[in-house]
Amino acid sequence: MPVTANEELLDYATSCALPTPWAQFTLHAFVEHATGKEHLAMTLGDIGDGEPVLARVHSECLTGDVLFSQRCDCGAQLEGALRKIAAEGRGILLYLRQEGRGIGLVNKMRAYRLQEAGVDTVEANLQLGFHADARNYTLCQPMFAQFGITRLRLMTNNPRKIDALEKLGIEVAERVPLLVNRNAFNNSYLNTKEAKLGHLMTPLAEAVAEDGEL
Repeated sequence: MPVTANEELLDYATSCALPTPWAQFTLHAFVEHATGKEHLAMTLGDIGDGEPVLARVHSECLTGDVLFSQRCDCGAQLEGALRKIAAEGRGILLYLRQEGRGIGLVNKMRAYRLQEAGVDTVEANLQLGFHADARNYTLCQPMFAQFGITRLRLMTNNPRKIDALEKLGIEVAERVPLLVNRNAFNNSYLNTKEAKLGHLMTPLAEAVAEDGEL
């Protein structure tokens, strides 16, 4: 399965079946030339027919995706996106290895310590000498091109992500909100993403968990 575009950026490595609680996806691996990082795509159904594809571009969050952290909404968004793709019967999720909005795991933990001292998630990144959001979506173009995808129904709350993809020539035909319940640990984080990073979040009253917690 040869890389179809911008092959100077990354190589397509391999694929395999990946059964999940929601559907059996196909897992694809890419290797980035510049860093050696291994990025992933999960696909389901016929996605190369030219119609807008339900898609999620998800940046790695080890603490949220794997360790069940309630500091963020990442793990819940990952599961929610896979559920939506499975329910639709077709779609794609890109999993980009850019932990901590691009600052890495150790620095994200340092940012958490600063947050524990009273600063918000944006201020913590800035105090560490990083941008508020250092993620880069350039690799999305060749990854989507691998599957013949140029038009998306993108699951995101982040208008900046839409702008970044459209600058790469990827049409976002529809934004599909991906909202998850708040809790006592991520409420301030979600408010900061809305106020300082421009994320489109549901009002707090509509996001209270079923058990009544924030």
